[in-house]
Amino acid sequence: MATAKNVTVIPATLNLHTGTPKASNKKRRVAGYARVSTDSDEQFTSYEAQVDYYTNYIQSRPEWEFVEVYTDEGISALNTKRREGFKRMIVDALNGKIDLIVTKSVSRFARNTVDSLTTVRDLKDKGVEVYFEKENIWTMDSKGEFLITIMSSIAQEESRSISENVTWGQRKRFADGKVSIPYKHFLGYKKGTDGLPEIVPEEAKIVRDIYRMFMEGMTTCAIANHLTKNEIPTPSGKQKWQRQTVESILRNEKYKGSALLQKKYTVDFLQKKMKVNEGEVPQYYVEHSHPAIIVPEEWERVQLELNRRKDDNRRTLCNSPFAGKLICGDCGEILGSKVWHSNSKYRRTIWQCNAKFKGDKKCTTPHLYEDDIKRCFVTALSQLITDREALLEDGRMIMRQLEDTTAIDTECEELIQEMDVVTELIKKCVNDNTTQAIDQEEYISKYNSLVERHEKLQSRYDYLKKKKERRLQQYDKMSYFVFAVIELDELELQFHPALWHTTVDRVTVFADERLLFHFKNGSEVEVRM
Repeated sequence: MATAKNVTVIPATLNLHTGTPKASNKKRRVAGYARVSTDSDEQFTSYEAQVDYYTNYIQSRPEWEFVEVYTDEGISALNTKRREGFKRMIVDALNGKIDLIVTKSVSRFARNTVDSLTTVRDLKDKGVEVYFEKENIWTMDSKGEFLITIMSSIAQEESRSISENVTWGQRKRFADGKVSIPYKHFLGYKKGTDGLPEIVPEEAKIVRDIYRMFMEGMTTCAIANHLTKNEIPTPSGKQKWQRQTVESILRNEKYKGSALLQKKYTVDFLQKKMKVNEGEVPQYYVEHSHPAIIVPEEWERVQLELNRRKDDNRRTLCNSPFAGKLICGDCGEILGSKVWHSNSKYRRTIWQCNAKFKGDKKCTTPHLYEDDIKRCFVTALSQLITDREALLEDGRMIMRQLEDTTAIDTECEELIQEMDVVTELIKKCVNDNTTQAIDQEEYISKYNSLVERHEKLQSRYDYLKKKKERRLQQYDKMSYFVFAVIELDELELQFHPALWHTTVDRVTVFADERLLFHFKNGSEVEVRM
């Protein structure tokens, strides 16, 4: 007869999750977490109220020991990257300083399901429990993680819905032509009493100075250094200007009284990741939306000059209007500036071929003094505008011809239609080969023929698009040239950097001291020094 088994149950003495003795009278170290963002909260109306509530709530429990109320004010719960109070609390908990965290709800803790579950699991591994008061969820409970997953997902979808509603509201305002300017980080404007942008005279002067200095030949880097040296604060209130900040001011269409809306858009509502709009979502261009600081024609001339400098591969750091525009008649190299007698009263700036002493053959073109360049420019321009009305009429006729791109547009449309047809033929060819028994040599020949046809169409289309772009660039050059000639006063004709940039394309310097001025209307005028 088998002996009966005697089983003795040895009771657990340690808490399964916390590792603390069950019979221990040791108090649980408890921290509260409070967060207030732009969201409304039905229970707590303020940051201070939440802090006071959790302090009293924890201290009122005799079995709990109050640690601290960790807080984040005005921070979104979508992720934990910028929540410094939250991150400090988690570090303290993982380091054994906290046994229990009390917070209002899952949505206060995190609206990102992944963040929420990852954090809870990390804490659980260290024996730290989280109590979500609103949902009555204890993370050490067997159903805790399941409930958190559900509630976090719901909170995340709520955030998605809010984000979509906000985005829709913004785009509705854009479509209505309502301009929004980040005034705290924008130079020249403030929000007026009517809610519309209002010019700040002192700041507007800085903007106009930036545009003036640029058209006088200064680089964006040089302008930034000038502003920093003169202790003029940046749009965001910093002391040091950057080249990119200056360029953004020169590029911003709001300074001419117009606004391009939705330049960027939110890609990921969880991470708040922004992307430059390259056609993925609509943009809205509002003309005459607010008072202009820069005359539109001047703003357009600046854009042309920005593009000219960008397209010029022979970049220079010189702050002169002559940089990149003086060409050696011997070798085709540009003339660069050199300083003579830099440390004496005889200091002078001259312009000399950059390749003059390179190679075996020395360029014979002479060096130029800036005063001579200015004088010759005035002489050449005076000759050019002898018959101003005829010059303007020719310019306007050329502009009309350049502006008319009907033939190019028509051919582009035809090419697009034909490419669509060829694309469908390629798809059919591939599909037939996968579903039918076809001679492979015949298939490859047909396929390659269609692809070649499509490539030719695409090449022609790309050529026409570039051709149209070049025509419009030429149109811009001509329009600024015509505008400059209209504004000229024959009796007071003198050198000005803006006039130089607007009218002169380049100047070729020859060995016999001839200067050939190539003007932006296509005219050429030769002047001897």
